Amino acid sequence: MNTKQNKRIVVKVGSSLVTNNGEGLDHAAIAKWAEQMAALLNAGHEVLMVSSGAIAEGMQRLGWTKRPQEIHQLQAAAAVGQMGLVQVYESCFARFNLHSAQILLTNADLANTERNANAKATLETLLNLDVIPIINENDTVVTDEIKFGDNDNLAALVTNLVQADLLVILTDQGGLFTADPRQNPGATLLIEATAGDPALEKMAGGAASELSKGGMLTKVLAAKVAAATGAITIIASGKEADVLTRLVLQGEKIGSRLTPLKAS
Repeated sequence: MNTKQNKRIVVKVGSSLVTNNGEGLDHAAIAKWAEQMAALLNAGHEVLMVSSGAIAEGMQRLGWTKRPQEIHQLQAAAAVGQMGLVQVYESCFARFNLHSAQILLTNADLANTERNANAKATLETLLNLDVIPIINENDTVVTDEIKFGDNDNLAALVTNLVQADLLVILTDQGGLFTADPRQNPGATLLIEATAGDPALEKMAGGAASELSKGGMLTKVLAAKVAAATGAITIIASGKEADVLTRLVLQGEKIGSRLTPLKAS
């Protein structure tokens, strides 16, 4: 499937791409994401966004310089930070006469049949209205038992929920490499691979790797989940200029493209 033909796209951006080194939100960076997403909508695509950054913004607003360990403090920071996150996205999208909506989910929402159907119906309605959903985990109410674990997993489950064609996971790395490029200068970028290939999980570091927490392993596992409903996953650097419009509108090969087995 050519990315040019995709109509429904889930975009996940990590904290490093929307915050100033973890200290509050990077308004200029978010403005660039809004501009690119506006271009995708104008070209006829539907876009959903999974965005990190709430805790970092909340910490800055509360004057905290060190990330707390206590769960309720983290939840409080997320609650405060969500206010800033939606304000910035709303103002950035408004420049392009677009509306955005905040959607906060827990794993329990998607595991429960009725709530899953309600979430899907709401998202479908928003997309029909050309509104861009800004999705995040409902950090203020989750416990370890109902956490998604990371936003890569959340983005994949949202991809399944709305049966999106494409999941774009943007990170501060160029894509999936044969080894950690920060430690191994001989590591090479995987341009094409099959989602769910067990070799990819070993390549990404394995479950015990220091990279596994929010690192490349979670992205490989997300691609595996997204593939269950036929979605292609692209893992690419969010530092690349106009990466979304180049990937989707121009069909450029950027980063690593993980294709479901049945679609390869």
